[in-house]
Amino acid sequence: MTLEGGRADVIELFGRYADIADMKQFEELSQLVHTDPYTMDSESITGTAAPSTSLNDHAAMLSGSFSRFVATHLPITGHVIDIAGDHATAHAHVRAEHWVLEDVAAGGPNRWLIVGFDDNEAVRTEHGRRFRKVELTAAYAKNNHLLQS
Repeated sequence: MTLEGGRADVIELFGRYADIADMKQFEELSQLVHTDPYTMDSESITGTAAPSTSLNDHAAMLSGSFSRFVATHLPITGHVIDIAGDHATAHAHVRAEHWVLEDVAAGGPNRWLIVGFDDNEAVRTEHGRRFRKVELTAAYAKNNHLLQS
């Protein structure tokens, strides 16, 4: 299958999605990636149910959550995309690395690592394709205590 029919648009969403945290552009890029409202399901990491939130609330939550990290790196690869009209499902592999300041690490590890999969739903909107739901399923995580730092 070629990248026609919206596949390239969905792959670009993954790139912009990763850039939200990596570039700390929570409001600007969220507008280009997500629908309003938007659902982020990270229950496999947080243990809490997936909230559906407005883009403004989601951007504020991300800004607060990611402020503890001095850097992040979220490569997303292996895209498998199925499109049916205005709807798409997208599966990809994720390696999400998050670094904290050395004084926060207090002599211990300074990197929180998550390896897993994103299973997302995208829809066509008047502004192009956007993710309506992102579901992160962690296959492996290391140094989860840094999430609480």
